[in-house]
Amino acid sequence: MAHYHGHHHGHGHSHGAEAAEYPKLNFGPGAKWIKHLTKDRLGTFNGGHFSDVNLSSVLYTHRIDNQEHVKLEVWSAPGLSKPSFEEALKQKFKPAKKGESFGPSWTNHWWKVSLTIPSYWEQYERVQFEFDPGCEAMVFTPDGTPLQGITGGYGGDRRVEHIIPHSAVKAGKYEIVIESSCNGMFGVPWNGDTIAPPDMNRYFQLASADLVVPNQEAWGLLWDFQTLRELTDSLPGNTSLQNKALTTANAIMNAFEKGDPSSITEARKLAHEVFGDDWAKKGEKIYDEGPEKAQIWGIGHCHIDTAWLWPYRVTQQKVARSWSTQVDLMERYPEHRFTCSQAQQYKWLEQLYPPLFDRVKEKILDGKFHPVGGSWVENDSNMPSGEALARQFIFGQRYFESRFGIRCKTAWLPDSFGLTGALPQLIRLADMDYFFTQKLSWLWAQRDERHHAHAPTRKSGTTCKPPLPSGWISRSSGIWIRNVFPHSTFNWVGIDGTQVLCHMTPVDTYTAQATVGDINKGVTNHKNLESSDISLLVFGNGDGGGGPLAKMLENLRRIRATGNHSRDIPPVNMGHSVDEFFDVVAKDSDAGTKLPNWSGELYLEFHRGTYTSHGSIKKGNRKSEILLRDVEILVTFASLYKYHKTDYVYPNERINDAWEKVLLNQLLPGSAIGMVYDDAEKLYAEVRKEGEALIEEAFKAIFPPSISLVDPTFRSKKAGTLVGYNTTFFPRRDIIEVPLTGAASRLRSHVVQASKDGTRGLALMDCATQGGLSYSTGMYADCKPVSVTRLGEDHFVLKNASVQLTIAEGRITSLLDVALDRELISEGETGGLVIFDDKPNYWDAWDVEVHHLEKFKKLRFSNLSVAAEGPLRASLKSEIKYGQSTISVVVTSLKKNSRSFFRFDAEVDWHERHEFLKFELPLDIHNDNATYETQFGHVQRPTHKNTTWDIAKFEVCGHKYADLSEYGYGVAILSESKYGFSCRGNVLRISLLRAATAPDAEQDQGRHEFSWAVLPHQGHFLESDVPIAATLFNSPLHVRLLEDATEAPLLKTKPGFSIEGAPNVFLETVKRGLDDDFSAHDVASPSVVLRLYEAYGGHAQVKFKIASHIPVVKAVVTNLLEDEVQELSLLQTEDSSLAVKLKFHGFEVKTIKLILGKPGSLPKRDSWVTIEKPRA
Repeated sequence: MAHYHGHHHGHGHSHGAEAAEYPKLNFGPGAKWIKHLTKDRLGTFNGGHFSDVNLSSVLYTHRIDNQEHVKLEVWSAPGLSKPSFEEALKQKFKPAKKGESFGPSWTNHWWKVSLTIPSYWEQYERVQFEFDPGCEAMVFTPDGTPLQGITGGYGGDRRVEHIIPHSAVKAGKYEIVIESSCNGMFGVPWNGDTIAPPDMNRYFQLASADLVVPNQEAWGLLWDFQTLRELTDSLPGNTSLQNKALTTANAIMNAFEKGDPSSITEARKLAHEVFGDDWAKKGEKIYDEGPEKAQIWGIGHCHIDTAWLWPYRVTQQKVARSWSTQVDLMERYPEHRFTCSQAQQYKWLEQLYPPLFDRVKEKILDGKFHPVGGSWVENDSNMPSGEALARQFIFGQRYFESRFGIRCKTAWLPDSFGLTGALPQLIRLADMDYFFTQKLSWLWAQRDERHHAHAPTRKSGTTCKPPLPSGWISRSSGIWIRNVFPHSTFNWVGIDGTQVLCHMTPVDTYTAQATVGDINKGVTNHKNLESSDISLLVFGNGDGGGGPLAKMLENLRRIRATGNHSRDIPPVNMGHSVDEFFDVVAKDSDAGTKLPNWSGELYLEFHRGTYTSHGSIKKGNRKSEILLRDVEILVTFASLYKYHKTDYVYPNERINDAWEKVLLNQLLPGSAIGMVYDDAEKLYAEVRKEGEALIEEAFKAIFPPSISLVDPTFRSKKAGTLVGYNTTFFPRRDIIEVPLTGAASRLRSHVVQASKDGTRGLALMDCATQGGLSYSTGMYADCKPVSVTRLGEDHFVLKNASVQLTIAEGRITSLLDVALDRELISEGETGGLVIFDDKPNYWDAWDVEVHHLEKFKKLRFSNLSVAAEGPLRASLKSEIKYGQSTISVVVTSLKKNSRSFFRFDAEVDWHERHEFLKFELPLDIHNDNATYETQFGHVQRPTHKNTTWDIAKFEVCGHKYADLSEYGYGVAILSESKYGFSCRGNVLRISLLRAATAPDAEQDQGRHEFSWAVLPHQGHFLESDVPIAATLFNSPLHVRLLEDATEAPLLKTKPGFSIEGAPNVFLETVKRGLDDDFSAHDVASPSVVLRLYEAYGGHAQVKFKIASHIPVVKAVVTNLLEDEVQELSLLQTEDSSLAVKLKFHGFEVKTIKLILGKPGSLPKRDSWVTIEKPRA
């Protein structure tokens, strides 16, 4: 095009200035331009069809790859092994060359690289070794220190250059070691789609192993031009800066001449029109100029999913690659600050790459590398229990404090699939004030469901999970809208009223590329500019690691230089931390008083299928959490009582190791490849084995010789007493199954009901106290027998004194409260198992769409037979054939006062694809909200479809129960390993099994065992004992056979702790103190830590009683990290126990620490009737 670039559009003249001579005649065409054609021209300056003549042709001055200068040797590790640097270097290497292929997928290959550098290259500013294996790799020094990561291929995360130190260039020799791993940044999807199952036989070609001299001036021009082009493309409207950037970029293209190196320098000078004079010479000092207050705060970040499309062992490599790269960048870009979460990843670095850990620690102490988050991993926050979430923070904060002398101030969960309303309280109790997240930018609701069959298409070439909607294209003509979350910076108020200062970056991603568009979006998309006008730019490649690249830091310098001279782009700063950003927000908002509030959970309208995907992992999580709770209770009492093992020592290290495995697996919502779940299953098996061993050891310390009923030697025992240990701190009655074969047949006197073949018996265990021991008894007077009646070929009634359930023609046709004569199933409706069509629009394992509810099949309980007839247990057995699957269900009615519920025990051999198994009950109960357990409390969610926000909650997360109640009555579904629930209208459902095929092609295929229960209850949920029943449903007794009960002091010992005055306060955790000395059995001043919470959402004042045999000398309230907050008065009760008064508000969590002395040395106590001092 013809464009006169010397003409300065829009420049005014100052008064008194001499006017330029204005010619009289004009025979030229004028300077009119066609703007969009000029913009289109910019795309031809780099790469593409003209790469042999445009800027790309001069980016390298020299490139050599011959064996004279580049010597390669390789050793391929066998199988999927991951040898250490030291192990690898001991092996026999063989010659290799560029162009060879290596594999298959997930294998590791070690390279010795010897470089001979031409002497005349000493004149150049930079010499590099370019190594592109097409996959991920890491560069080491010859002595094993990781230097940087390599990302092969040609995506946006490409980094294949390793800068050779100038001293080595001068010497002419340089040696390094490289480990390449046969996986991409996002694993090895078999068909190129990111979420496809992995191709287990992928080979990667070594595309380059070259010595190169980059033309640094040409690279500088490339970055200049890229920033100018971004300014042109990203700034809205027709601004002065946008036009100036476009005309400058166009002028650069006109000035560039391939054969004239000086033209590159001249072209770079043209960029000063936008960036300012000599801006490049200022380096990092460019951030010291311009506006004093920046609106955009840049912080480097590298989100690494601790497992996803790759297994844990690959993550360990990703951490080292990514973090070594950031340490390298800090040396060249002093303004670069990098923040990274997940203490587990730091620990892996410490264990596997000690030299790199030392380099990272040095940068942390220098204030350049910032630990953040305060948690063990970036965990899912829907499914971990309340105590597990607490342990995430406890283990994370204590690790950071022990290694670096710091605690994190900011909690950090950018990629969690929804955020429980319990988090604000736990964050503050973990000594943090701030919270960063981002995932709710994915909130998404479908407006026009006529087009739901059209799946969105993932854009090709993306390097991370894209933010919506920019990462998606709709192939349909349907209208897609978002339920846009209304805030960017706000006070997040949890279910208990605790608030945390929260920022969700308006840039809508934690993997920003540091572009002009990102910077501009930080302002234009900010929803709270009236109360806070600064935004966090979290930039760097992520999900699969990588982090910021040099080109991002270069771009930010140019953007800042531009902002120093123009108001058309927000100013960006660097060199600060996330904590500093939040400190400014807190100050500017008057400690949050100027900010809006959001109360309750941050529900993600996406990825709802993960509540159910990979059922075995959900079960492993729940069972492990319960197991470790029981372990801690039992080993705590064993360490205090020591009745039969006086040298027993609390096994703190073993318990912590088990917790770390559970916490690690809690990053898995259900959407990873199969290899990840193989690893997770192994970890859960290890936890189960260790937990059971710890329990056995604890019982040996507090009981005389005794055995579990599952012990192989049990059947050889001729006599003994059945004793159960209740770890729940609730009174309870339980039915337990007792083997009656062999010598154990002599235990028949303990059982109330025997199986038809006489091999098994049912005993009734009673624990009248809160916690402690439970004993076998006969039938109590208040225990009415249960029954099962057959009224026809396919018509059965299960009944106890309070409720009855009828199954006719394979469906539940009646659920009747016998005492009230109230039918609970809606007239004309039936309950039971249902199969739903499950074909999400894209994210297979992640999503279940609202349209899945439109297509379903009601299954029938078939082949029904009576399995038990009472008086303790009456049950029916059914076997259902569906497709390629078999579903066996035992429906059991239990006697009154052992919880009047109907239990469903299922064994499923599951071989379906893209189908969803649920259990449903259409109830004759109306309420606009249903109630679901969440961590340390419950949450209510709508049952109606008034708004798109309500419609979006068609599938939700719950823990041990979901309940639909109205005044006077309610029905709950109890769960022992499932987390997906739904209540639409009056239909209450629990989700049981899914069958996605990506990214795990075999998700949930095979055998499953799980249980749920239906619990009708008189009174509204808030008047019921549903939370207690759900706790007991998940917490079986630990039953032992004592051969000699005469020498068992524990049988005469009162329960250690009890709660009086408020049934809504639960004792969740009993353990030893974090800072106790566990080196010996007789250490001074041990402590016991208790965690309690209010479970119903109301106030409470309780008397927390401590048995007299526990020698408490001091009681304090602490935070989760066990920092002392308040000392409590210890009071003497009428029965010589000690007690403290505790006040709770709704859903409040309290941690109490008891400092113990020696028995008999207790100080004098005040009486319980002592009047408390008034609050100061």
